[in-house]
Amino acid sequence: MNHQFEQFARDVALSLLALRVFGPGVVALSRRAAAALVRVGVSEMDRRLPGGDR
Repeated sequence: MNHQFEQFARDVALSLLALRVFGPGVVALSRRAAAALVRVGVSEMDRRLPGGDR
């Protein structure tokens, strides 16, 4: 659990730094990237769970 918190803290710090350096455009890019990762995760769960069609 401690490793996950460290990784989360690092990700937040990098996100804040990117926002400061690149401006508000990076927020939109981050949202798109997060949405894409969610879609990949959901499709992977559909594929791996019993009864998945894919």
